[in-house]
This record gives sequence, C-alpha cells and structure tokens, in this order.
Amino acid sequence: MLDKLIRPLFDEHVEKTTFIDGVQFIRRLELYVHLGLLKPTTYLCTSDVTDLYTMLPQEEAIKILKKFLHHFNYTHVQGMTIDAIESLARLVLMENVFFYENKYYRQIKGGAMGSPFTLTLANIFMWDWEQKLIEHQRASNELYGR
Repeated sequence: MLDKLIRPLFDEHVEKTTFIDGVQFIRRLELYVHLGLLKPTTYLCTSDVTDLYTMLPQEEAIKILKKFLHHFNYTHVQGMTIDAIESLARLVLMENVFFYENKYYRQIKGGAMGSPFTLTLANIFMWDWEQKLIEHQRASNELYGR
C-alpha cells in the first residue's frame, strides 16, 4: 500500500532526471549534442550503489522520506497525513521479521528484498543524496540522469 501511495509521487517529481531505459538515455544525449553542449572535455560516468536495499539506514531513510514529502509541499497523500505515512514506513522497515533455521530474526538494517516499498524508499534516499549534484549539473548546463 505504501508503495502504491508514494511511488507515483516519486516518479512524477524525478521524471526530468530519470532514464527509463537506454533508448531514453540516447535521446537525451542526442538533444545534449544537438544543443551543442557535448564537448571534447565532456565526461560520461556511471555508478552503482552495492546492497543499498539491505544496508539502507532505517531511521535516516524515514527522515528522508518525510523530507521528500515536505520538499514537494505534501501535508497529506490521498487523505493520509505525513505522520501516518511515517508510522507505516517505520512499521514496514523496523518490524520486518523472518524465520531461519528454527529461529526468528528482526532485520535491523535496510528493508526486505523484494518489497516494492523498499525500492521506492531506496530511490528516495538516493534522490536526497543526488540533489547537490543535480543542482551543480543544471548550473553548468550539463546532463544528469539515473
């Protein structure tokens, strides 16, 4: 439910800095070239965050979720308050329990693999991290996307 509530908001607000696939990347790169912005000194780089889902700091991720919602001036999402969303996110992240070799374990870092909300929360976490880079790239008239 949280993923269905939050993901459309995230997708809407990051549309300009997101490459859905390789074709979209090529089209944006072609526009960049057409505008005369590709120079011999232009660098293209990629990065990958290893194990983000399972290493996501839980409290910080919830704080960043609230920051994201406040940044875009949400007080409610489909009638649900930000405090209610925070409580549900905390429940999903911090009360994740699993059974292994006849013992119960509670996950204390990250979110459950395969959870749609964990994916959205990890993307929001990265959104926060990349904001300074995006602003720098925009000010320099450079291309940025992920």
